[in-house]
Amino acid sequence: MTTTTQRYVRVLSVAGSDSGGGAGIQADLKTFAALGCYGMTAITALTAQNTQGVRGIHAVPPDFLRAQLQAVIEDIGVDAVKLGMLHAPEVVGVVADAIAQYRLDRVVLDPVMVATSGDRLIAEETVQELVRELFPRVALITPNLDEAALLVGHPIADADALDGAADELLALGARAVLLKGGHLPGDEVVDLLATADGQRQRFSAPRIHSRNLHGTGCTLSSAIACGLAQGLALAPAVEQARAYIRGAMQAGAQVQIGQGHGPLNHGFAPVPAIQLPSVA
Repeated sequence: MTTTTQRYVRVLSVAGSDSGGGAGIQADLKTFAALGCYGMTAITALTAQNTQGVRGIHAVPPDFLRAQLQAVIEDIGVDAVKLGMLHAPEVVGVVADAIAQYRLDRVVLDPVMVATSGDRLIAEETVQELVRELFPRVALITPNLDEAALLVGHPIADADALDGAADELLALGARAVLLKGGHLPGDEVVDLLATADGQRQRFSAPRIHSRNLHGTGCTLSSAIACGLAQGLALAPAVEQARAYIRGAMQAGAQVQIGQGHGPLNHGFAPVPAIQLPSVA
């Protein structure tokens, strides 16, 4: 005899910890909770950072990352995964193995490669491993323009160049790419969603002027993962996530936390935890 119980929508973040609370694991968990999802983590690295910058990074051993992944997936299960800071080839390998072993098919990769200062955060061999092992396995990659430029080997000068750059990223093996145009000048922000089967969709909105933009990439990719976990198709998940992040940016624009670039207001309009039928 089967009984119907309830369960939460489960989203797993595999990323680094931001001690300042604005990005990484902390931003991901805030986003999951704000969008009604149950958040879990597998931490890849600890950082000592605040609104002004990163002071230190302490890597988690790959075997312990594997243990975290096994613990949560085998007991709780996941409906979608967000991947953030993957700083070494061995870490990428552990994540790729987990995706294959557990047949995780709703995975969003935010390829954290370049700091706001423009400094590279990972070595070239790790970039190559990301492309080879993860691009074909994940549902979506979400590079900003600096990260996309590093991947394709040349700068992306304007909104007209987004399509060509997206084609190059797809040629590297990605199944779909959301190329974020926030670093381009102008009063409009244009993002491009492109898929390997030829679909294209541009999202345009007025720029929100704020110094509190720390963690925007983490938050957007996490919000997309929430949409996928709830069963949305890719384009609606992106659209819902963009609406959420714009609300969080606007609600936090006038708030001061710390002396540098502050966080978004993740909890500006929280959604109650979503419950789905679970047959046991």
